[in-house]
Amino acid sequence: MVEKRPFVDPNSLKPVVLPNGESWPHTVFLKNFVNNPNIEIGDYTYYDCFESDGCEDYIKQVAPYTFRGCPEKLTIGKFVQIARGTKFITSSANHQMDGISAYPFAVFGKKWSDLYRANFPNKGDTIIGNDVWFGFESLVMPAVKIGDGAIIGSRSVVTKDVPPYSIVAGNPARIVKQRFGDKDVKKLLEIAWWDWPYEVIEDNMHKIVDSDVNALIEVYESIKK
Repeated sequence: MVEKRPFVDPNSLKPVVLPNGESWPHTVFLKNFVNNPNIEIGDYTYYDCFESDGCEDYIKQVAPYTFRGCPEKLTIGKFVQIARGTKFITSSANHQMDGISAYPFAVFGKKWSDLYRANFPNKGDTIIGNDVWFGFESLVMPAVKIGDGAIIGSRSVVTKDVPPYSIVAGNPARIVKQRFGDKDVKKLLEIAWWDWPYEVIEDNMHKIVDSDVNALIEVYESIKK
């Protein structure tokens, strides 16, 4: 039996093809542009950039302060949908704030760095789950953890952890609603459809985008056998 290929190659750079056969330059699978050991991004996570011919550096657009060699990491799961203008502000963007001035003297050369022993705060890693949707110009602050299946409203400023399958909006972002009941959320986290074989995802895509949790549970039970 010939093994089925994934419905879209996760290693594609720009996977969207228009009806006329032209490649759409504005949507990319983000993991294929990562060249930084501090950043990990899962398959099928995409970013939209509506510059005229796409962006020169997609990672700099999304995570401008995640420098190579910085102490924190940015981890983003699979099938995450990142709208234009979304930014992840990681810990290396922070200034020291426990003194009179927050000016970062130490970054401007050895003389100043010797005179001023910087104590920049490091809040830790930023961790984004799977199947999270970030609306237009979302802003995620350092060391936030966002659970699987969450939805982040447009122009929200996320300063605190977001529970799985919840919708948040505002500045600072607050929970608007939970997408499913507690029992269903627990089950959805258990079945973790994003980790299924890609051919199984393809065959059951209509159930994944539907709201019948029990139907998805049945698929999960069948592939466990």
